[in-house]
Order: sequence, then C-alpha cells, then structure tokens
Amino acid sequence: YVVRIEFWGNTIDSIKIVDALTGKFIEKKRRIAIYPAGHWVTTRPRLEEAIKNIEKELEERLKELKAQGKLLEAQRLERRTRFDLEMLREVGYCPGIENYSRHLSGRKPGERPSCLIDYFPPEFLTIIDESHVTIPQLMGMYNGDRSRKLTLVEHGFRLPSALDNRPLKFEELEQLWDQVIFVSATPGPYELKKSQGLVVEQIIRPTGLVDPKLVVKPTQNQIEDIVEEIRKRVDRNERVLITTLTKRMAEDLSEYLSGLGFRVRYLHSEIDAIERVEILRALRLGHFDVLVGVNLLREGLDLPEVSLVIITDADKTGFLRSETALIQTAGRAARNAAGEVIMYADIVTEAMKRAIEETERRRRIQMEYNKKHGIVPKTIKKSADQILLSTKIADEKILKKDELSIKMEIAELKRNLNEYEVIEELERRMYIAASLLDFEKAALYRDAIRELKRKKKRRRRNVKIPKKR
Repeated sequence: YVVRIEFWGNTIDSIKIVDALTGKFIEKKRRIAIYPAGHWVTTRPRLEEAIKNIEKELEERLKELKAQGKLLEAQRLERRTRFDLEMLREVGYCPGIENYSRHLSGRKPGERPSCLIDYFPPEFLTIIDESHVTIPQLMGMYNGDRSRKLTLVEHGFRLPSALDNRPLKFEELEQLWDQVIFVSATPGPYELKKSQGLVVEQIIRPTGLVDPKLVVKPTQNQIEDIVEEIRKRVDRNERVLITTLTKRMAEDLSEYLSGLGFRVRYLHSEIDAIERVEILRALRLGHFDVLVGVNLLREGLDLPEVSLVIITDADKTGFLRSETALIQTAGRAARNAAGEVIMYADIVTEAMKRAIEETERRRRIQMEYNKKHGIVPKTIKKSADQILLSTKIADEKILKKDELSIKMEIAELKRNLNEYEVIEELERRMYIAASLLDFEKAALYRDAIRELKRKKKRRRRNVKIPKKR
C-alpha cells in the first residue's frame, strides 16, 4: 500500500492508506510516521559548513594526487565531488551522501561514528546469541570495510574522509557495552577469556534428551555404508542430514542417492531464507528423507525428525571441520532420542578428538541426571499442523508474492481484454492452478474474480437510465 496525504493549502486535510496498484481506499489515519530517505538529513547551517569542509578536503586531495602523477584519479575525484557538492547545495542530498558523514556530523578524522547504542541508557544488558559466530564477525567488520574503501580512495572514487563512514572497531564496541551475556553451545576463546570462569552450562534438557553418539568410520566403502544407514532410518520413518565439504560432492551424492530411489533434496547457498524454510519443512513433514548440504546444517536448525547426521571427510583440516563446526553439526541430531552422528575419516584429527571428548562429557552428565531422576528421553513429536504453523512465515511470504503477481496479471489483462474476457481468463488460470494442486494460488484467483464481479455489479447499480418523456 501507499500513503496519500491531501492538503488544503498548507494544512494536512487527510491521511489515507490506498492500494499501490489499484488506488483503492483502504483506511484513514489520524497520524503516520514518515522517516527521512537518508540518515544524513541536517540543518542548512550545518550543511553549509560541511560543504566548505568538503571543498577544502577536495583541494588538498587533488594536490596530493597530482603530485603523485595520478591525473586520471584527480580528474575522476574532482568531477564526482563537484557534482555531489552541487546536489548538496541545491537539494540538500546526493547519492552516496553517507561518504560525507564525517563532515555532516561534525566529527574529527578517525573519530568513532555514532550508532544505536548511543541512545541506550548507561546501564543495559547485551545478549549475543551464537557468539562463536557473531564475535569473529564483529571483529572483522572494520578491517573488511576499510580494505574496500581504501581501494575507492586510492583510485579517486572517494575522498579520504569516506573512510570514516565505517562500522565500529571491536575495541570501540567493547567500550560501549555495559554487561554482556554470550550464548553459545561452543563458546570461542574470546568469550571464555572475558567470562573469567563464570560459565553457566545448559547441558540438561527438559525432555531428557542426550547429545548424540559420535561414531568414526573409515572412508573405504563409505558410500555403500551411507546407503545402508539411510535405509535403516527410512524404514523407521526418520530423516537424515548429510554434510559434505564441496558443492560438487553434495550434488553428485544427491544425484547418486536419488538414482537409488531415495527421496533426496540438496540445500545450497543460492537458496534464499524463505525457500530454505520450505525445504526444511518438507523434510520434517516427510516429503523427502535425506537432505544434503555444505556448511548449511549448523546453528539454529530444530529438526526432531532427524535421527542421523553424516559428516563426510571429517578428517580434513579447515573451518568446516573444526571442533566448533563438528559439535554444531552433530547437534542437529540432538533433538531425537535415537540421534547418532557418523563421521567418515581415515585418521582422528585433534578437532575430531576434542569434539568427541566434549560430546561424551555432556552425554555422561545428561545420562547420570536422567538415571538419578528416572527420566526416559523422548523425542518431541509434532503433528503436521504444528509443523506447518511453526513455518507459517514461508507460506505468508509466498502468498504475498503470489498476490502481487496476480494483481500484475490482472493489470496486464485489462490493457488487452474487456472485463468479461478478463474474468474468463482468470477463471481458466484458476482451474489450471487447482489441477496442479496449487490451491492457495487458485483461491487467490477466485478472490480476484469475485472482486471484479462485485465491482461490475456496483457499477450497474450506479448507472441511471433516463426516463422517457
């Protein structure tokens, strides 16, 4: 939808929400918040001061580039910056205005940029989930951004002040937060050092489930062994996850297993988040039995139906087979009482050894607790309706995309057909969707047809027939 604001002179007369495609009125609002298109909207005096500082920096930088014999870079920088300055003078904005943020906010060179945390009260609690992944990302943000921007500055695409439009350095972030809780099944060295021994282990699960058994098998005849293990799980109506090191291996293995009659899907990096939810839901509902992927089966996957996780090339050294990665991947089988992890390797690496030892330590604690309290581990079994409800976001996103698609179809049809022909064509498409068992889309076509028929009736009632004299 869009917001339509109607004025009476300089006074706002009404605020209406209307359909973006049809212009149909939806509702009236008393007030609405409209945010600026960019963060760097500022007052005219501050803008004038910023323009002066940008011009001064430009002159200095042009001298540097010309002294180095970089005439092309100097010309490029001058042309671009002069254009931006003209835009700032005329409209108060320019493309890439954030690159002048240091001047617009009045900061000194190298000074920390402002951020959301500046708006927090002095005492606040920061909770960092999956900290073993988040902390390294936070540490690398500044250097990654600076590396990219240095190239732009060196080749005359931006002024050096663009380097100050940046993420926080990790040390700056540390100075900002007050109290922190790091949440992770596999905390990294930074978290363990900072916590100074104050580590709370959440090993006992309310369901009594224990961490899965980790088994190491040789790589010789591993494919035949994988096939046999999958058959056992399929017979018990359970699911299997297989993680490989390369995309090519994942594709080949998927194709091979599919050729043997297994219902297999391949999860790769090009699949967007919503489609990923769809695939995982289909796995849980039993539409297929085996899911193969590369580094996509780690944090945040709750799959109680999965009883077996297979890790190929477990003895290959690298971040995909580090202690953290192995424990996280193994954890995908921890929601099932019969959970098991098979690692195929010819040698036991240090990472494998530590992962096995840590998992065994947790299993001992969990089993002792269960024995002491008479708890029998049980897999959480959900009905198809519960699974569908928990992944409702995928349906909602797909339906929204379909609604927009159908509105665009109607607009296109109206340009070429009369009203009766449009309704006939939509009915034809509705029956095709229904025959393909795409009932959600068929229902959207049905609703669109009803709306068109309603409008037609309304117009008929409003037509006045002149009386004969």
